[in-house]
Amino acid sequence: MESFEIICDTREQDTERARKRLESLGAPYSRATLDYGDYTYNATLPNGKKIYDTSIRISPLCAVERKMSLDEWAMCFGTGRKRFQREFERATEKNSRIYLICENANWENLLNGKYRSKMNPNAFAASAVAWMIRYNMNVIFCKEENSGRLIKEVLYRDLKERLERGEMDGWGD
Repeated sequence: MESFEIICDTREQDTERARKRLESLGAPYSRATLDYGDYTYNATLPNGKKIYDTSIRISPLCAVERKMSLDEWAMCFGTGRKRFQREFERATEKNSRIYLICENANWENLLNGKYRSKMNPNAFAASAVAWMIRYNMNVIFCKEENSGRLIKEVLYRDLKERLERGEMDGWGD
């Protein structure tokens, strides 16, 4: 796990907030194009090969999709629904684990409509829970200052579990 690094999707915007998040990861990071999600991991396996070649488009085994607020997430169920759905369908086709981290949010605010979007709270909750079931999406709420640490923890633990269970044996051979 010494070679563990985080891959950030090239489409993740370079903002001050994003730079702070990347600095708080507590792990080296690089950029590559991900087929879905905003973050995944890479490492050199015991056989000496990297999990992913970052020069080509990656369909990750595990991905973290990050949303900066309930408003951004609601937009994914509204005007951006088709694109968002295609992304999650691609992840499902690859049997990928997908985690959605939503910053500065919680279930109480979602259920009670405490966000700027005009999306009905019942429709928002129904879509969120349906996607959790349909796409095996794991939702994590946090403050924005903790998202980098949580991204790293989710990705590190996913890879560690896969390695311990032998799921990565023969990968890249």
